[in-house]
Amino acid sequence: MKAGIIDWASRRNSGGIARRRRDRYAAERDRRAVGVLEVHYAMIIILAMGIGLFAPAVWSRLLCGLRHRARGPGRGIRAIWGYLLALMAGLIIVAIFPWISIGFLRVIQKEGEPMGGEPNQYNIGLDKTPANFVALTPLSFLARTAAVYGDHTSTVYDGRVFTWSETYARCRRFASWLAGQNIGYGDTVAAMLPNIPAMNELHFAVPMSGAVLNALNIRLDAASIAFQLDHGGARILLVDPEFSTVIVEALGLMKGRKPFVIDVDDKAFAGGKRIGEIEYEEALAKGDENFIARPPQDEWDAIALSYTSGTTGNPKGVVTHHRGAYLNAVSNILAANLGQHPVYLWTLPMFHCNGWCFPWTVAAAAGINVCLRKVDPSMIFELIAKHGVTHMCGAPIVYNTLINAPDAPKKSAARSVVGLIAGAAPPVAVLEGAESIGIKLTHVYGLTEVYGPASVCAEQPGWDDLPADQRAQLKRRQGVSYPLEEAVTVIDPETMREVPRDGETIGEVMFRGNIVMKGYLRNEKATNEAFAGGWFHTGDLGVLDEHGYVIIKDRSKDIIISGGENISSVEVEDVLYKHPAILFAAVVAKPDGKWGEVPCAFVELKPNATATEAEIIAFCREQLPGFKTPKAVVFGPIPKTSTGKIQKFMLRNQVQSAKAISA
Repeated sequence: MKAGIIDWASRRNSGGIARRRRDRYAAERDRRAVGVLEVHYAMIIILAMGIGLFAPAVWSRLLCGLRHRARGPGRGIRAIWGYLLALMAGLIIVAIFPWISIGFLRVIQKEGEPMGGEPNQYNIGLDKTPANFVALTPLSFLARTAAVYGDHTSTVYDGRVFTWSETYARCRRFASWLAGQNIGYGDTVAAMLPNIPAMNELHFAVPMSGAVLNALNIRLDAASIAFQLDHGGARILLVDPEFSTVIVEALGLMKGRKPFVIDVDDKAFAGGKRIGEIEYEEALAKGDENFIARPPQDEWDAIALSYTSGTTGNPKGVVTHHRGAYLNAVSNILAANLGQHPVYLWTLPMFHCNGWCFPWTVAAAAGINVCLRKVDPSMIFELIAKHGVTHMCGAPIVYNTLINAPDAPKKSAARSVVGLIAGAAPPVAVLEGAESIGIKLTHVYGLTEVYGPASVCAEQPGWDDLPADQRAQLKRRQGVSYPLEEAVTVIDPETMREVPRDGETIGEVMFRGNIVMKGYLRNEKATNEAFAGGWFHTGDLGVLDEHGYVIIKDRSKDIIISGGENISSVEVEDVLYKHPAILFAAVVAKPDGKWGEVPCAFVELKPNATATEAEIIAFCREQLPGFKTPKAVVFGPIPKTSTGKIQKFMLRNQVQSAKAISA
């Protein structure tokens, strides 16, 4: 295994020739800079000598001009002024030439070097070499963990158990097979898989071949899948039998070259059919477990392609790089206090922002991946108890489902689990309810464009001693930047200045740093718009509290303006979630002839629970001002994405919210 690390390192050092070429260029530039200084000094000497040689002649002509003043009126005076002007011009040239030459030197001078001809001593003989500089990539996590903790369990799923040595060998085998199919730098490998071991392995095997992984949302329709396969140019597509029908339809809708299809059979799933030309395990068997991974030529190289869930038109392809994946994987360890050897339960889809980078995070921490094909409360509680789960992630819908599960354990009997919860401010009821079943939630926030979560509500000493309701109010903030993200803040998009820390002034939440995407694939206009002003614009509206913590108020499109007053739909939803009969709630703007817009509540009741529109409106009126209280309530299932986000655009379409804006 150590030999594998050495092979890996030697491959990563292949950029040495290019670096030495850059070093020679820098040395040549330094030599030229010294040459310019030498010319500068020579010209000063020549000018000084010229003035010294011609000075006697100048004074002689001046005196001569004075003696013959009478011979021509004004002639002597003109001569005197002429010689004086010539002398002054020479002196000016001598005075300003050094500044001209220094300005020229600054143009060609290497940044950071002092003026005076001598290069910066800290740049002499201290260049980047294969010994002291290696491109960051999360692939190194797997190589190290397999070498150091090879016999430790890496993955458990449906009775199968893998060690880190086995996982590393499997990843190298599939990377080898991909390379044998001429898959490499610049190619895309797509996957339509649930949270099974193969999906985790692809996060290493695909980039090991030099290719880019495109994890497809398993809830998408055929048209959306076809667009993404065409747009991303997928050459290989791995498919679980459960999704064979929609994939066949998507392949038929594609306009470009169709990818080579690989089946990934899962014994835990009964049904579906094989549509590929080879099965995943067969491909692995044909690969070489001693395959030397192809490292990124640059840490800025793409590692993954993920598509945003667009509300209108086609989604945008978010391209992320090795450096960002590496840094966010480590940030997860720090932000979630994973420590060493965590046991991580896969309740979060791996297709969602590459599972928030947790495939690479768990490898870095030498932990255990507890795979889960679908979210099932009974199965989740069973796995937590059986494998000693320590960490999990999910959207509010996941935790809300667990809280309301009939077999949810009570806090006294529940195993303590650290959970990350993402999205807009989670309802206080969810934060309190999670604690009642043994899950301590930490609120994180982010988007696909920032690798998933890139900010965290960093807890402060003393919070655990506060009453549950006060503690929940503090923990529902989006917080501060991730440890390895440069910054997250709230900025006025018009002035690009940070808003006051008063908890009231609304601006747009923006990110900056290494944990931000490269940009949108083949969409330069959208990329430039997203990065306007040197920040990534999230489109979320928020405020800064007195401690500098970000608090999301709403999505830009979700602010309801009723009679000139701004209403945060999140605030109204938080009250609705406190109603004992409500399981899920969402609030959008509804056109109103008098007020322009009024809040309209969509609610999904808990099983066997009942409530009327009048009861819910009265409940809200007890806790909200009249203008913030919903004026209508719609009962029924609320549409959600596969990651648990409520699809408000569908609700807005249902009540024709746009008419209020365009009226």
